[in-house]
Amino acid sequence: MSTPVPASARAIIIGGGVAGCSVAYHLAKLGWKDVVLLERKQLTSGTTWHAAGLLSQSRPSPALQRITTYSTDLYERIEVETGVATGLKRSGSLFAALSDARAEEVRRLAAAVRNNGLEGEVVSPSEAKKLYPLLNVDDVKLGYFIPRDGQADPANVALAMAKGARMQGVKVIENVKVTGVTKANGRVTGVTTQGGAVKSDVVINCAGLWARDVGLMADVAVPLQACEHFYIVTEPIAGLDRGLPVLRVQEECAYYKEDAGKILLGCFEPKAKPWGITGVPDDHGFTTLPEDFDHFAPIMEMAMHRLPALQTAGIKLFFNGPESFTQDDRFHIGEAPDLRGFYVLAGFNSVGIVSAGGAGQALAEWIEGGEPPFDLTDMDLRRNAPFQNNKTYLVNRVTETLGLLYDHHWPYRQFASARGIRHSPLHERMAGLGACFGEAAGWERPNWFLPEEARARGQKAEYVYSWGRQNWFPYAREEHMAIREGVGFFDMTSFGKIRVEGRDAQDVLQMICAADVAVPVGKIVYTQFLNARGGVEADVTVTRLSETAFIVVTPSMTLYRDLAWIKRHMPPDAHCVATDITAMECVIPVMGPKARDLLCKVTPADLSNAAFPFGTMQQVELGMTHVRAHRVTYVGELGWEIYASADMARHVFDTIFEAGKPLGLKPCGLHTLDSCRMEKAYRHQGHDMSDEQHVLEAGLGFAVKIDKTKSKFGDFVGREAVIAKKAAGISKRLVQFKLNDPEPLLYHYEPVWRDGKRAGYITSANYGHALGGAIGLGYVKGQLGETPAEILSSTYEIEVGDRRVPATASLKPMYDPDSKRIKM
Repeated sequence: MSTPVPASARAIIIGGGVAGCSVAYHLAKLGWKDVVLLERKQLTSGTTWHAAGLLSQSRPSPALQRITTYSTDLYERIEVETGVATGLKRSGSLFAALSDARAEEVRRLAAAVRNNGLEGEVVSPSEAKKLYPLLNVDDVKLGYFIPRDGQADPANVALAMAKGARMQGVKVIENVKVTGVTKANGRVTGVTTQGGAVKSDVVINCAGLWARDVGLMADVAVPLQACEHFYIVTEPIAGLDRGLPVLRVQEECAYYKEDAGKILLGCFEPKAKPWGITGVPDDHGFTTLPEDFDHFAPIMEMAMHRLPALQTAGIKLFFNGPESFTQDDRFHIGEAPDLRGFYVLAGFNSVGIVSAGGAGQALAEWIEGGEPPFDLTDMDLRRNAPFQNNKTYLVNRVTETLGLLYDHHWPYRQFASARGIRHSPLHERMAGLGACFGEAAGWERPNWFLPEEARARGQKAEYVYSWGRQNWFPYAREEHMAIREGVGFFDMTSFGKIRVEGRDAQDVLQMICAADVAVPVGKIVYTQFLNARGGVEADVTVTRLSETAFIVVTPSMTLYRDLAWIKRHMPPDAHCVATDITAMECVIPVMGPKARDLLCKVTPADLSNAAFPFGTMQQVELGMTHVRAHRVTYVGELGWEIYASADMARHVFDTIFEAGKPLGLKPCGLHTLDSCRMEKAYRHQGHDMSDEQHVLEAGLGFAVKIDKTKSKFGDFVGREAVIAKKAAGISKRLVQFKLNDPEPLLYHYEPVWRDGKRAGYITSANYGHALGGAIGLGYVKGQLGETPAEILSSTYEIEVGDRRVPATASLKPMYDPDSKRIKM
């Protein structure tokens, strides 16, 4: 250690790879001069130094494309600022699709990318050959060329940002290992190092391969695991065009990069090799791993067919180095849910160079402003369930996630690895009824059911993926219509359930919720948690159980984020606790026009509208036990959600199931729940709402009560932003669409055209079996103060692949717009 560590700093960054250097640079740009970056060995010595440096900007997500485009532009201009050449070469990138399925995926990606502002062109096989003369196009269906993509020198990218940070006062100290993280009263207070302790209220974990270990020092889960990543570099190839685009042939797991007259061939193979399972060696730095040509051989064989020039080219280098992967192929960004001031940027899943510039800027702005600068929900550290930091789980999962980078990105694709971890008490019952299970936050959940007659024919409850109607489509239609015309049930035990209790529980929730929760016992309130900008942080129901107790019900995927939000905003002097009770209760929604007929057979309770109105909860007898019955719906039909203790769940289910047989009771999966909610235009957090989308733009102003009884802890969070937006008016709003052609399917990110111009994109979609066409929700840009009539007077089209399909727009739910059915 040549440079002593200071006693204190405004911010400490752990890790000198491309992520840490980016955060340092961007904090400095925001005026944070007293920043210290600590690197255990030398800058870039972990993963950055051996990255391939590919700059592929195309992402269907506007947020991710914003990040990748910013990164690429930054690496171009930072050369001038610092004098450090980043090796940026905008030679473009070319995707080659070998099957009709991949061609459809590429067409849909191209449409979304154009809508995000990045130009690209779908090209014919012959045009692809002109762009990449070495390419064998005999079996290529089409290509996709993005001219502003390219490549860069990974180490120099990081070193340029490090120099830019130093130029603005950041201290970059190498050869200093962080040995611990200190904290007090729920806040980080600094770090300990081999060179002494450093105090700080802000610590940023950019430790790459070591990020999980650094997280454990702070009791913060940062789920990631290293895998071996392979590439070869050929001997020089005579006459090789130095301007070749980066080529990706994802169906063959391969990417090709021209590298100083040579070809670099890398791969993301279907079954990866985890590395460092017992920990990353302490002396790791600029380290290569042993060759494994047998593992790489299948990729090489396909590559010699794809690029025949490789058949005669010698291999100069066979490289194997570790890169970190996460459980869902999304990187981690944001503040730790239970430790103030501890931030993370790590787990880039082999796309760190193209992501780090923009992600570092986003995190720096988050640290400066106290909240994400735009919608980072998919990457937010708070998405993770605690068990996902388990080492055995991670090792099993990343064997799959590495390969999924290049595998088909099918609609409704389910993870195959690290399954069977969390089960409902009704799991075996659901399996016996033919459930095909999907996974969310570790929960095994029925997504659809294979009917008994199909099972009798030898069919299995498993997915056959495609971009068209998948094998489960007709079965989901039967489930959907049972909900619309008869009665069906779901197993929604995975609902997140947070019990908020104490004499100050009402005041705490009144401050956090935008709706009025000062309601009588038994009342259910639909509400949002807002941030200071009026963005939607959570979409939940709050049920008053007693004078001092409430239950907050939220989607399984947002449970930990929402629990953290409640705890974060709970005043320290509040007499209140918030507890995750998800696993304690089973939830069986019974829905459909015959729901009352069924439940009246199993409970003596009066279920009439007068005695049990919509939006209320009662404790009732059911079978030989007691349950909570919540009269609420996410499918737009008459129904109750039945909450039973986990130990009584099977009895409750069996009682309902036997009573429902004469009424044609049908088991229904999550795909049906979603298709029904789409017809009713019910919003979904993380898709149709986010912390970036204002609650009024989402069409949820009806759930916000500006003049409600004020909490003793102050006005509800976001109140002023709602008032301001009401005064100023909105220029975009969430609209429901139905394709006029019943054949095409919508999934997500399809561009919305208004009067011949791009005006937004589909945020969520499914097929509306009762309405007879694909249904989507999407934000539409318009003029400030535009009336509903003006919005609906326009002509709309949705871009599905290479086709613009006319669509009908509505600001009211197309199915049961007056909600008469849920109150029947």
